[in-house]
Amino acid sequence: MRFYDIQKGSILIDGVDIRHMSKAHLREAFSLVLQDVFLFAGTVLDNIRLGNDQITRVQVEQAARVVHAHDFIGSLKGGYDAPVAERGATFSAGQRQLLAFARALAFNPKILVLDEATSNIDSETEALIQDALSQLMQGRTAVVVAHRLSTITHSDNILVLHKGEVVEQGSHTQLLQQGGRYAKLYQLQFANGTKAETKAG
Repeated sequence: MRFYDIQKGSILIDGVDIRHMSKAHLREAFSLVLQDVFLFAGTVLDNIRLGNDQITRVQVEQAARVVHAHDFIGSLKGGYDAPVAERGATFSAGQRQLLAFARALAFNPKILVLDEATSNIDSETEALIQDALSQLMQGRTAVVVAHRLSTITHSDNILVLHKGEVVEQGSHTQLLQQGGRYAKLYQLQFANGTKAETKAG
């Protein structure tokens, strides 16, 4: 998204170097969901559509339903018009993340970037988000940065990074068959049916 410009190499979208695109045009193609969700003082509706009045209330509600945020929003006094405290202080981490996914879907991006978007959530919310992700990724390119491997098992292509270098590449099944670093991380996280958090060095 060119928050920082490239120092080496290039990044292409449909064969076009992103440095040849205006930042406004480039960023229209993206939705970004970060580990720490930014919510501002306003309403739930305002936070999902980020001041873009072209996104209707109906579209906001549709997006919230898809990512399983609608039920908890409906439980708030005022629903979509409920006030949001600065940084979403009155919401749980999982609720803030569901709002971020609703926001991402409401903008209907061509490219979705998830940067550790599931790392701060409880297991119950994770189940909702895993289902939401399958809906969110349909028909678009998704770039997912994750230590929690359950987030990426259905990805077409997984790049395993170690100390700044790509050490493995392939689908989830291919990487498990290779028995390398990814397979070891997966076994650690899912040993005995648990999902312990691990960090790749």
